[in-house]
Amino acid sequence: MSDNQEPGGEAVVIAPRRGRREASIPCRVVMSFVRQDYQYLCRLAGTPGKIREFADCPYREGVWDGQALTIVGPAPGAPYAVLVMEKMIALGAQAILGLGWCGSLQADLKIGDLVLPEAAHSEEGTSQHYPVGEPNPGPDPLLTKLLRQQLHRRGYDFCTGKVWTTDAFYRETVHKVKSYGAQGILAVEMEMSALFTVGQFRGVAVAGLLIVSDELANLTWRHGFGQARLHQARQQAAQIALDTLAAWEGDHD
Repeated sequence: MSDNQEPGGEAVVIAPRRGRREASIPCRVVMSFVRQDYQYLCRLAGTPGKIREFADCPYREGVWDGQALTIVGPAPGAPYAVLVMEKMIALGAQAILGLGWCGSLQADLKIGDLVLPEAAHSEEGTSQHYPVGEPNPGPDPLLTKLLRQQLHRRGYDFCTGKVWTTDAFYRETVHKVKSYGAQGILAVEMEMSALFTVGQFRGVAVAGLLIVSDELANLTWRHGFGQARLHQARQQAAQIALDTLAAWEGDHD
């Protein structure tokens, strides 16, 4: 396969690649979509080494439980997250864990609860450019199993199921919230379906862990920004993400 030949045989004009002066990165990557989470991850596991950037998105090397990893973010929204993700893969990423926030569509799913996505309904525009033949892409089974094991090990409650991914924060309409909630979809967020799709397309292990930051199920917006329970859940989720990546064993350590 040539440098510009994509999976499936289609050639592209601009291919993701590592530049001559760009250093490779540790193969384990935690990608955040909220600045506070990126900063907390860096405080937990970041090393004092140089912070690099791609497309104005900072990333740096860290260490957790003896394993080198990459901390990157914030990269909010599917198009931006995939742009950064593609570069991370080109630099050597083999396992990527997306750590984000979501809005609950279920009345019993409250601010500060943790959600482990098992599938994602895509209403974002990025996934369609990566033909994988999967309308509801899911995460890597092994990385998701490791996430579940780490959540159980620490004794944290969490919900598993499908999430709804949208590009349009201000178009989470009453009809869609009611309809998707009635279908059992747990929450709405802005990155997972695209990350899962690109992971399948590139052959990279990708999974996600979400914190409920706001509630939509009663058709009014109730957010938890600034609440102690959300703050605590964010810290728990960050540690779970790092634990999971440290436990992941790939072929490119």
